[in-house]
Amino acid sequence: MDFTAERKAMVDSQVRVNDVTDRAIHLAMMAVPREKFCAPERAFAAYSEEALPIAGDRRLMPARDVAKLLQALDARPGEKALALAGPYAAAVLARMGLTVTAQESDEAVVAVVADVLSQEGVATAVAPLDQPTGNGWDLILCEGGVERVPESWGAALRPGGRMAVVERRGAIGKAALFVKTPEGLSRRELFDSSPAVLAELTPAPTFAL
Repeated sequence: MDFTAERKAMVDSQVRVNDVTDRAIHLAMMAVPREKFCAPERAFAAYSEEALPIAGDRRLMPARDVAKLLQALDARPGEKALALAGPYAAAVLARMGLTVTAQESDEAVVAVVADVLSQEGVATAVAPLDQPTGNGWDLILCEGGVERVPESWGAALRPGGRMAVVERRGAIGKAALFVKTPEGLSRRELFDSSPAVLAELTPAPTFAL
């Protein structure tokens, strides 16, 4: 299978046509081997629009949504980025010239993506997703859905830092861009997106008598 041709087709048919105009994103996505970020038996479908499994209940975010989040972040070479449950996005950011750490909490996911992340120059951290590694990040990005953005994520940003996350409380989620200001986090909705909600960040149900 010609994955190089598949990458170009993905960018042409899923990314460019969805108003992602940043050429740095196009070039990075045509270089990163997306097939190495999903379960090996699904590598043949890596460049489809499907949300492919990585391990367990974790899935890759469709390339269209990753690209739109990255464009909203306005990532710049030399910046420092943290990808929470976002291994593919981490590699794309590294190809764009950023210093990137990919944080995962599930060892099964790490087993799939650790080697390719290392090859892409991305550092890997294993810790609960509500406990971001380090602080003073220029960018934070997540490929999974969250019902509510943990306060700890905003706290890990530097002043002026940006964060792109999909908030999902129903059938359709909303991708949003957050910017850390002296008054707190500003929020701007971006587009509809429906990634699977990250189970460990889902509040436990409460019952009242």
